[in-house]
Amino acid sequence: MHTDGEFLPATAAAARDRYEQLGARAQVVVKAVAKAMAFDGEEYNERVTSDVIETAREAMFGEQLQVRVGTRAEFEAWREEAAQSVEVIGADNVGHVAWHAPPFADSAVAATFQDEERAAVSTLRRQAVARIYLDVV
Repeated sequence: MHTDGEFLPATAAAARDRYEQLGARAQVVVKAVAKAMAFDGEEYNERVTSDVIETAREAMFGEQLQVRVGTRAEFEAWREEAAQSVEVIGADNVGHVAWHAPPFADSAVAATFQDEERAAVSTLRRQAVARIYLDVV
């Protein structure tokens, strides 16, 4: 078993603080990407909406989340001891699981996978943002 990512907020306030900190950074990233795509001022104003910047912030936040990755047996052992309800995304008959369980939350999310760990971790992070954090931040 191993972990990927560094951010596992102990409290909802810690999650909110990190999310807030990423607002200005998301704007900078989106502006740099738009510049690299040769957007002129008019196109930038037309296409770079607050929704675009918010999507960038959500993605940046999610990519920082700490995820545990292990075998199905390691996940099931953790799950037996977990105080949270766990929503599992994916197939039941595969050998590996990635999961995210912030200590402050009543729920956790997990994604199963056989060979594509990176894809599963990325999917899990998006699901964690949508299912756990959007109501908190």
